[in-house]
Amino acid sequence: SSGEVPETFEAFGDDSAEVIRALGISQADVLGFSIGGYIAQTLTLRHPELVRRLVLVGTGPRAGEFEGQDPKIYEVAGHDPEITDDGYLFLFFEPTETSQQAGRDFLARRHQRTVDVVPLSSMQVAKAQVGAMAKWREQVGERWSELKTIQQPTLVVNGSHDIMVPTINSYILQQHIPNAQLVIYPDSGHGALFQYPELFVSHVSRFLDSEPAFR
Repeated sequence: SSGEVPETFEAFGDDSAEVIRALGISQADVLGFSIGGYIAQTLTLRHPELVRRLVLVGTGPRAGEFEGQDPKIYEVAGHDPEITDDGYLFLFFEPTETSQQAGRDFLARRHQRTVDVVPLSSMQVAKAQVGAMAKWREQVGERWSELKTIQQPTLVVNGSHDIMVPTINSYILQQHIPNAQLVIYPDSGHGALFQYPELFVSHVSRFLDSEPAFR
């Protein structure tokens, strides 16, 4: 698509709503991973009528907890949209042999696509995302109070040791979104959904197809 990427996740959410409406979809199940989870939250908060159910993976609330975040992630990720395979293994997987092997398996799957490969994000995209993330860390009103207004059934998923968005944020989401349930995968990090793809798909499918746990 064309145009410039906005510098707030509220604007990201509004753009997402515009796309959903342009596709003629009256109500969608929305999955947001990492910063996509921030966008999914703002979409749900600003356009609740468009969201049936919400899946938040490896993400956190506005003004979340980042104490103890590994400072090395900024050296590895930096501001370059291109991340090396070693960088992926560090950022998304635990340093254990089992998790690293799962990471190598993920990278092998990732490199299977050779046609219609998604192009790399531009530096404008990277800078806009960095600006949006800085604003997302700022507290607005009572901390985490906006989560209480999310009424959609929500599934929160993360690895047991996420160094990108510390796992404690997943607990915060589950505790403050009224109809949320939490799944934590063992021996895994930010890329838990890539480490346990079959299990993740089964959990999400069951969540989307089942009756709400809470009414």
